[in-house]
Amino acid sequence: MEENASLLVVVDAANVVGSVPDGWWRDRRGAAERLRDRLAADGVPGRAGPVEVVLVVEGAARGVESVTGVRVESAPGSGDDHIVELVARTAGDRPVLVVTADRELRDRVTELGAEVAGPRTVRPV
Repeated sequence: MEENASLLVVVDAANVVGSVPDGWWRDRRGAAERLRDRLAADGVPGRAGPVEVVLVVEGAARGVESVTGVRVESAPGSGDDHIVELVARTAGDRPVLVVTADRELRDRVTELGAEVAGPRTVRPV
């Protein structure tokens, strides 16, 4: 791993959006866009240095556009599988943080060397 490699933060949009019962289910795409915009404005609290943020969307949120500071990737199938693929491609090259509360996904990405954090990391209640 490069010593000065930027941190890759992969955010499980469905899981983070679903962590707060604020009516997100009425407009899944809009909820993902609001999360994207919050990430673009606030970054990842507590993480200094260069950070690359990737927001993985699925289902009704597919097609949400990237903005400066946040790359949005639409999972062609399972969002969890897409996140695991991203981590697998990056593992060893740079540090990776996956933001999700999904236990199975947390297990899958930690096996690949990623750090994990819960939704409150990027979406305080």
